[in-house]
Amino acid sequence: MQSDSALERLGPASDVAFRLLFSLIFVVAGVGHFMQRDTMLARLDAAPLGHLARLLGPPEALMLASGVVLVLGGGALALGLATRIAAIALFATLVPITLTVHVGDPDHIGPLFKNVALLGGLLHFAVRGPGAGSLDAIRRRSP
Repeated sequence: MQSDSALERLGPASDVAFRLLFSLIFVVAGVGHFMQRDTMLARLDAAPLGHLARLLGPPEALMLASGVVLVLGGGALALGLATRIAAIALFATLVPITLTVHVGDPDHIGPLFKNVALLGGLLHFAVRGPGAGSLDAIRRRSP
């Protein structure tokens, strides 16, 4: 068994790994908003609370806007660049997606709780920042 200090030395590497692995889901989902636009619009239309999305705007525009936020926010999160802002933007985008697409659909219990977990991770980054090995940390060290 490794000592606590040996495990603690892995901290910076785990910060980078967490950010990179966590951000992938946002980038891939965002690309899906462009590449599978019609499928995702149909899913939104069929969702029990999908009609609520229309209160925010036309579904096509929302799909485009959320895709942009997911890709750019996920990329920024991966790099640790403007991490807190990226996390807040992703959080603000994920909440309406979760409410309109996953809530109220018994077949979406897994995706619903996946999104709840993602919201928790985003809250972590919004509060704690990017951790080690981030562009934000490099910028803070620069004179």
